[in-house]
Amino acid sequence: MFKRILRHSFSLLHADHVKLGKKWNYRNVISPYHRIYYIDEGSGEISDMENIFTLEPGYLYIIPSYTLCNLNCREYLSQYFIQFFEESVDGLSMFENSRSIFKIKAKHIDVINFKRLLQINPLRGINRSDNPKVYEKKDYYREYQELNERQSLSYFIETQGIILQLVSRWFNDSQMQQLMASVNVPVKILDTINFISANLHLDLSVSFLASRANTNSDYFSRLFKKHIGKRPLRYVIEKRLERVQYLITNTKMTLSEIALEVGFHSSSQLSHTFKNVIGKSPRMLKSHPR
Repeated sequence: MFKRILRHSFSLLHADHVKLGKKWNYRNVISPYHRIYYIDEGSGEISDMENIFTLEPGYLYIIPSYTLCNLNCREYLSQYFIQFFEESVDGLSMFENSRSIFKIKAKHIDVINFKRLLQINPLRGINRSDNPKVYEKKDYYREYQELNERQSLSYFIETQGIILQLVSRWFNDSQMQQLMASVNVPVKILDTINFISANLHLDLSVSFLASRANTNSDYFSRLFKKHIGKRPLRYVIEKRLERVQYLITNTKMTLSEIALEVGFHSSSQLSHTFKNVIGKSPRMLKSHPR
C-alpha cells in the first residue's frame, strides 16, 4: 500500500482562503485537476450529475478531475481551497473509478494543513477572477507551474505530503482495498494504458489492443477488467470523453476537429456517445464554458 500511494505525485495550481458572494455561480464546470474545499463560514452549493451537496462549515469537499459540476453561492461563503494536478506512473488516478463529488467531516489537522499549505505557497490565489472561464487556460497553468519549479526542495516535499494527507481522508477501508488490489498490474496492461492515452485518435479495438499485448481478445479483456475495473472499450470511451471535455473547455477547436483528435469518426458520433455517457450534449459545454 505504501508503495502504491507514493506512485502518485501532485502539482499545486491554486491555494487560497477566499470570501465569496452571489457572483460565485458557475455551471458545467469541468477541469483536468482536483479541487478540495474546506468551508469555515457561510454556505453554498455544489453538484455533480447525481448529487447536490450543501457547502457548510466544518466539512471538506473534493471534486475529482474531469467531474462535471455546478458551483453556487446565494449569499456568503468563506472557504479554503486548493486545486492541483495528479500524476502517476501508471496513468491511473486515485479517483479513476470515482468521478463524483465527496463530502466528509473535517478534522483539526485538516485546518492546520490548509493554513500551512498557504503559508509555504504564497501568491497562489486566483487573483484575476474566480470565474473558471478566465483562469483555466494553459498559459495560466504555465505561470503556476513556474512557481512550483522555483519552490525549494523542502517546501516542495512538504507540499506533496500535505496534499497527500488531505487526499487520503477520502479513502475508507473498502476503497483502499480496491487500490491495493491494483498494485500488481501486469506490464502489458500498464503498457496498454499508456498507449491508449497517447493514441486516442487510433482505432483502439479490443482485438487491436490484444494483438499489441500478444494475447487473445477474450483473455486480454478479462485481464484488463480484473486490474482496471472495467472492460477495455469502456476505458477507451471514458478517456476519449475526458479529452473531449478538456479540449472543449480549453481550446477553440470545433467539435469536428475534436472528434478526429480523439478517435471519433464524426462530430455526430462524438455527440451521441457524449450524451449517452455524460448525460449532456457537448454543445452545452461550448455554450456555457467552465
